[in-house]
Amino acid sequence: MAGDGSKTAVAAALVGNSFLLIGKFVVYLITGSGAMLAEAIHTLADLMNQILLMIGIVRSARPATARYRYGYGQERFVWALMSAVGIFFLGCGVTIYHGIHSLQDPQPVVGLWWALGVLFVSLIVDGAVFWIAYRELKAAAGDRPLFAYLRREADPSAVAVLLEDFAACLGVIIAGVCIALAHTTGAYWLDGVGSILIGLLLGLVALFLIARNRSLLVGESASVEVHAKIHDLLDARRAVSEVTEIKSKVIDTETYDMLVHIDFKGEALARRLEERLRAAWNAGITDFDSFKAFAADYAEAVLDTLSDEIDAVEAAIREAVPAVKHIDVEVDEARRST
Repeated sequence: MAGDGSKTAVAAALVGNSFLLIGKFVVYLITGSGAMLAEAIHTLADLMNQILLMIGIVRSARPATARYRYGYGQERFVWALMSAVGIFFLGCGVTIYHGIHSLQDPQPVVGLWWALGVLFVSLIVDGAVFWIAYRELKAAAGDRPLFAYLRREADPSAVAVLLEDFAACLGVIIAGVCIALAHTTGAYWLDGVGSILIGLLLGLVALFLIARNRSLLVGESASVEVHAKIHDLLDARRAVSEVTEIKSKVIDTETYDMLVHIDFKGEALARRLEERLRAAWNAGITDFDSFKAFAADYAEAVLDTLSDEIDAVEAAIREAVPAVKHIDVEVDEARRST
């Protein structure tokens, strides 16, 4: 789940892209390459989006308040969604537009070695940031398959850095190939093709991140594996007759809210009160007033016993899945009413 790892990945991306942005724009001014401008725009988009991601990480860490009793964790998803939309319009849209313009009016590529040099440096820096994000996410995934973890459980801020820098590495290779081919063959329209390919690559990344953050904001549930684990845990308890329903919602990347409907075994709960029943029986109930006092005392004892069992269920769930911070256990009355 999210934590210092996401912040580390985003901070590394901010530093790396700040350095690359200057170099790419300088080389674009030297070479006039459309693919190089696409790479500079790509880096600018990445930098702006990573600023948004960092804002989301910082703001989501604020403690709960009287107005936001579950905290601000979901604010991370809002800023990550804004970042993804920025990638789509600024990164994808502007880059493709410039690529089309380069196809319509191709220009000679000059300063080839300047272009290839800055792209080589970009590949190293973006590759290093990609590795940092990959390492943090791999550690967070643990034994779970990484791809499945990225799709359903990983912090979208760290996923955004991972995908953006993967796209950046691939975009650098595309730009380098297209610039070199345009320079050596004289087919300067290839430079525009490189811009369009980079733009399409950014579009795919943006659409994935938009879909992921939209799902989290709408109210995505915990994974099937988490539900199955909790279901098996509750089925094994002696006082549980049936788990009729489990609902969950991702509050933030480290917190689930969960609602569990349970049909408890009345006999198992009553067995815990057997000594009290036996004591009352042995003492004897000689009149209605003594029976009434016993009934009131026994009803209170039943409620206390059920409350203790619910507390034990909640503690067992939290121990099995620490991310479940908010739990509501409801006594299912459906079977009782039939």
